[in-house]
Order: sequence, then C-alpha cells, then structure tokens
Amino acid sequence: MSLIVAGRFTTFDDAETAIGRLRSNGFVDEDISLFYVNPGGQHARFPVGGDRYADPQARTASLGAGAGVAAGALIGIVVALALSYFLFHTLLVLAIAAGIGAYVGSLAGAMWQTRGGGHRPTPDAAHEPDGTPRTRESGVLLAVHVSPQTQQRAAELLRDAGGMEVERASGRWQDGRWADFDPTRTLQPVGRMNG
Repeated sequence: MSLIVAGRFTTFDDAETAIGRLRSNGFVDEDISLFYVNPGGQHARFPVGGDRYADPQARTASLGAGAGVAAGALIGIVVALALSYFLFHTLLVLAIAAGIGAYVGSLAGAMWQTRGGGHRPTPDAAHEPDGTPRTRESGVLLAVHVSPQTQQRAAELLRDAGGMEVERASGRWQDGRWADFDPTRTLQPVGRMNG
C-alpha cells in the first residue's frame, strides 16, 4: 500500500495552483493526481443507487416527527378551541384544526431533526457533530503519493494553497493515480505540526 495525502479544492484552477507549488517543492507529476469527487449519495455503491443503506442524519427523523405531531395537534386544538368559542360552535373545526396541526407539526419535527444545524466540523475533525464518521464533500481532489518523510510537507503545501479537508490515506498508487480511491471511505485528517 502507498501513503497518500489529499486535499479538496473548490475549483480546478485552485488545484492547478497547488500542483504548481507541489512541483516547485520537488514533487513529480507521477506522484500527483487530480480528479473530481461527486456529491455524497451519488457514488452508486448500491444496485438501486446511493452510498449508504441509510442517511445518518435521518436516524432521528421519526422521533422529531412524533414530537411534532404531538405539539402540532396540541397547538391545533388550542387554536380550534379559540375559533369554536368565538366563531364556529362545532366540533368539526376542532377535529380539522387538530389534524392540520398534527400534519404540519410532523413535517416540522422531522425537518428539525434532519436539518444538521448547518454545523460543519473543524477542517481536521474526523467526525461530524452528531458523532458519525466524517465523509468527503464533493469537489476537486488533489492526491499526492508521498513517503513518511514528505507527507507533512505535502499536507502543508495543500493547506497553504487553499486545500480543505487535507487527509491521509493508504491506497494503491498505480500509473500516476490513486487506483483504489473510495469516495465513501471515512476521512483521516492530517494534523498540523506544532512548532
């Protein structure tokens, strides 16, 4: 297995700039590979598509939906009681308002649980905020075949050139490219050197 350091870039131009820096620091073209990584869920790892059996953020959606149903129905009943007291003197309004409240509450509760909160971990974090292993984001990936002595320098060059999620991996480097790259594999961030 070969030691590989890789960083994600937003554009191919940014990655090409990083390649120039790598070349000027002694890295050769046979040890540099540039390719695009599709967004998560679009890697077709299952026969029917997708990357995972289940989305980790959807794990608690049913709990949110259940809580939303209860809260929405309660709010609907309160609104219906107020409406039926002042305007309509019928139980039909109560039933309709409770149903609408429960429906809207279930949607809101499920969305609340699956939203992710917009929180992104720090660039060197190995796990998402919910504790699940961190996966790659889509973008241009610049991979460098390195030795144990050059891995830290390659990581620094990638970061200095604007590389995000700089990671270390063991893989098969063949014909100037990362031959066994798996976009669904968990990231192993390269830490920064202190000093």
